[in-house]
Amino acid sequence: MMDFVAGCIGGAAGVLVGHPFDTVKIRLQVQKFDNPLYRGTFHCFKSIVRQESAFGLCKGIGSPMIGLTFISGIVFGVQGNAMRLLGEDTPTHQFITGAAAGTMQSVICCPMELAKTRMQMQGTWQKKWSSKNLYKNSLDCLLHIYRREGLLGIYRGMVTTLVREAPGFGVYFWTYAVLTQSLGCEPSDSYMIPKLLFSGGMAGITSWIVIYPVDVIKSRLQADGVGGVNQYSSIADCVRQSVRKEGYMVFTRGLTSTVLRAFPMNAAIFATNSLVLMYARGEEEGPED
Repeated sequence: MMDFVAGCIGGAAGVLVGHPFDTVKIRLQVQKFDNPLYRGTFHCFKSIVRQESAFGLCKGIGSPMIGLTFISGIVFGVQGNAMRLLGEDTPTHQFITGAAAGTMQSVICCPMELAKTRMQMQGTWQKKWSSKNLYKNSLDCLLHIYRREGLLGIYRGMVTTLVREAPGFGVYFWTYAVLTQSLGCEPSDSYMIPKLLFSGGMAGITSWIVIYPVDVIKSRLQADGVGGVNQYSSIADCVRQSVRKEGYMVFTRGLTSTVLRAFPMNAAIFATNSLVLMYARGEEEGPED
């Protein structure tokens, strides 16, 4: 139970730190190649703040704040319990249990990210920025999609989500395990918190670099249909069209903002999770006589 609680707290901390970077990433990933709105990461960031205010960077935060907090609890809960079943704490076991956790949480992650992506893209198909939005909030967005497309619409991008999450979380937990074991992150070790932050941040960066091409395709599929126009008929069609129009560099679009987000967000998630667990276990053990 404590794995779930600690994961939830860590997830909330991560969303607060990372969501503005995620908004920039989504805008860059799905903008039109022949008529781009943004020249790069920093231009996108400045444009959003100038045209939509700082709150523009927080568009769609409701869905991940609720969803990612719960998802993070599931991930750390499943991974922690699976590790206890396997017994020995090794990087290989961390990879296996991380992949299992990633698979389990995809059922919730897919519709949550669909709502987040659609909310973040609001206004981008209009010629002028407008205060009139199609969706009022994340829940309204999902209800709107369900009424138009049914349950399949809610799970648009599910296959790419699974392909991204299983290996992504495997690499995520493997990297964190290797780094914390190498650096020494026990409560008695010196500079424990900076080491936890560094290990969590690097785990996030490594995981995202490995799975980023899949994330680009997932974002495009989930943004497809915004503005009433569908471009892609399948995953393969999305890959073909993207490569034909933009070349293989399309799979790195938005990577800078993702890496900028990955380090602080995952540093916050892992460090918060680890510290909550350390505190809880210390309380459970009680003071020594």
